[in-house]
Amino acid sequence: MQIFKKLKWFFKQEWRSYIVGVFFLIVVALIQVVSPRIVGNIIDDINEQLLTPRSLMIQAGIILLCGISQYIFRYIWRMEIWGTSAKLEKILRTRLFNHFTKMDAEFFQKYRTGDLMAHATNDLNAIRMVAGAGILTLADSISSGGITFLTMLLTVNWKLTLIAMIPVPALTLVSRILGKKIHRTFRKAQASFSALNDKTQESVTGVKVIKTFGEEKEDIADFEAKTRDVVLKNKEVYAIDSMFRPVVIFVMGISYALSLIFGAYFIQNGEMTIGNLVTFFSYIALMRWPMLAVGRLLNVLERGSASYSRIDELLQEQSRIIEPKHAITQPLDGDLDIAIQSFQYSDSEQISLKDIAVHLPKGHTLGIVGRTGSGKSSLFSLLLREYDHYDGTISYNGINIKDYSLDSLLSGIGYVPQDNFLFSTNVTDNIRFANPAFSDEEVYEAARITAIHDDILGFPNGYETLVGERGVSLSGGQKQRISIARAVITQPELLILDDSLSAVDAKTEERILSQLKEKRKNQTTIIAAHRISSVMHADEIIVLDNGTIVERGNHDQLMQNQGWYRRMYEKQQLESKLEGEK
Repeated sequence: MQIFKKLKWFFKQEWRSYIVGVFFLIVVALIQVVSPRIVGNIIDDINEQLLTPRSLMIQAGIILLCGISQYIFRYIWRMEIWGTSAKLEKILRTRLFNHFTKMDAEFFQKYRTGDLMAHATNDLNAIRMVAGAGILTLADSISSGGITFLTMLLTVNWKLTLIAMIPVPALTLVSRILGKKIHRTFRKAQASFSALNDKTQESVTGVKVIKTFGEEKEDIADFEAKTRDVVLKNKEVYAIDSMFRPVVIFVMGISYALSLIFGAYFIQNGEMTIGNLVTFFSYIALMRWPMLAVGRLLNVLERGSASYSRIDELLQEQSRIIEPKHAITQPLDGDLDIAIQSFQYSDSEQISLKDIAVHLPKGHTLGIVGRTGSGKSSLFSLLLREYDHYDGTISYNGINIKDYSLDSLLSGIGYVPQDNFLFSTNVTDNIRFANPAFSDEEVYEAARITAIHDDILGFPNGYETLVGERGVSLSGGQKQRISIARAVITQPELLILDDSLSAVDAKTEERILSQLKEKRKNQTTIIAAHRISSVMHADEIIVLDNGTIVERGNHDQLMQNQGWYRRMYEKQQLESKLEGEK
């Protein structure tokens, strides 16, 4: 029952709907005890030869009216209670999604995508069942069982009623034992389902890689193993849940037997009539649902409790990126200064960045090159405030970026990551994702700057062409250029390109960089690349190795050194020359 306490805030919020639902539920419980009483009276009238056609028609009409009334009132309370429970699912799903959007990068490293999807679907559904089926079952079993019991006790035979109820307390003991087991097993089943979700998402996303390496059989085998685990875990839940119904049937059987034995005895002694006994058995049949409801309620509450615990664990997670109380909301402007003594990821003992010092005047371009894993993307993560736990400062115009509101900071930065993610919509909506109010002409201009405009016009539906999931219908170069256009259209104070031209040919790359230089004369740009041609025209270039700056200067200065930059430039020039001779 702890889950009801946890959801008290929702019940207070929606108390009117629950009051209406429970009221009509009680009305139905009162109505349903009328028909067995009438049937018993009819039997006694027949036995005593007192039944007349008129009285039979009247009593049959009352039974029919009771049936119609129950149908109408059941519909009302189901709509009130079930409909209200759907609101809880919506509220929690919205709260969960909002929480996801506020979390830092470490949160998404800790929790897998499939796990988060399971929380947002299966777990929320289990919690909704508490506010719907749980409340309904609890109220229905109490009202139906209570009213039926009191009717038996007060209007039929109190002795026989108490005798028939002798085996019922056994259900309480069974409920407590099975409840704890269901809670534990259901948590395991949900965790297993999360793993399956994660595997499905991973396989669908990486289907090209799987096919390329011919790993379909291995991937299917892994998927089947996780599916089997889900089935086995859920079988454990069903096995425990299935234990309760036979216990109820056994208890009901004992109640029927006791009622038959002692009912016959009371009839012989003149304490009951045959009609009363028939009525009593009808009431015993009505008691079957409240007893079965205990098992259903137990199942719903324990599943909901386990799921609520899983959801609560997520909601209790706190982002390590915290805005100051009086955060600066002014737009980014001025020089960028980076002074990082050291930075390492929480789950790693290796230092990712060390002794990084850069002064980038407003309107200048910084080029960053280095081997894979040298720290380029880590540096960008700090600029975007994905992580705050580093020794040092990053400031804009002398103001620490930690003093800015996240909205002000990020609205002033246009970031194009290595993974060029596109949404499953048309080209126009992808480019103006940051602000749907951007005009078509602004979209076209951004596309021209990134040399994708002509390509788009060649698409089947031009700018209205659907790009497919994650841009599956586009080439790598097209996805990169649309991603850059999405950042450029906002005219950010700081534009960060993280190896965002790797799939673009040399001529197109030169055209894009030339356009960016022309259009962004008074704005700052940082370009990270493996291809030297992407950064050679930058005002300053730094070479990273193992998270440390090992070379710095402009292109001409670096070419005078016998370092990594010169060797890589000469190597790439030779490769380009050989490629051109083929």
